Amino acid sequence: MKTETKKNDVTTKSVVKELNSFLEGNYMAIHAYENYIHHIEDEKIKKQLQEIQQNHKQHAAMIAERIQNLGGVPVDDAGWMGSMAELFQSIKGATKDPVHILKDAIAGEQRGIKKSQQLLDGDLDPESLALVKKILAADEKHIETLKQLLPQEELL
Repeated sequence: MKTETKKNDVTTKSVVKELNSFLEGNYMAIHAYENYIHHIEDEKIKKQLQEIQQNHKQHAAMIAERIQNLGGVPVDDAGWMGSMAELFQSIKGATKDPVHILKDAIAGEQRGIKKSQQLLDGDLDPESLALVKKILAADEKHIETLKQLLPQEELL
């Protein structure tokens, strides 16, 4: 009996660890969109970026709640990877070019999806797995929304 409890504890701990990693990625997205919103001048694009950022904030809240329901403590920032990404972004410099901002946002969403898909092969319970899949589906829609904002010639 003790062995099984210990096994379940390890499983729960690994689920919380995986979900916290996923949560850090959502925080990275929130910070990236804050940067894009700050630098974009086109109001139509700004509104779409704000909607996507709000979506990431909602996802972060859902993930944090799931972690708490599992008895874990959710992270509250993007972690060291997020700090490194922000540092790199500040060194690279900001641009107000909407095409550059949109392409960067698309690339960021794609990187996030690719990294997050690794969770689908990891240690997730059925409820957490369903949550991650739901969020990844929304992230895929973000890419489509961003692509629609690009000028046609940029999609070739």
